[in-house]
Amino acid sequence: QVSPGLRTPRLPVWLCSVSGRHGVLFGTDSRLLSDWKCERIFHLYFYSGQQEQTQTAHLTIDTHTHHWEEAQSEDPCTPGRRCPALQMAIRTKWAGATISWNGTDPFF
Repeated sequence: QVSPGLRTPRLPVWLCSVSGRHGVLFGTDSRLLSDWKCERIFHLYFYSGQQEQTQTAHLTIDTHTHHWEEAQSEDPCTPGRRCPALQMAIRTKWAGATISWNGTDPFF
């Protein structure tokens, strides 16, 4: 039998399989599960356990500023460059969102 805590999580968590690798994308704000207004600017964390990841990646998601409006020097999805697969996965939930890696080099 599945625990009620697993059926209805208290914090937002997603198990990800991106490009054949697995990881956990999670947030620490429980309001993301119940209040759509909290989806304006929020933080998510990603951990894959892979050797190349030395610490949990801290991502800032902004759903009202679109990635094509960012300065090209800040956006890893500029023409001629591939967008990190994790960003593309996040944008399946929040289409067009701006994703800041907060100083971490985009990976995955």
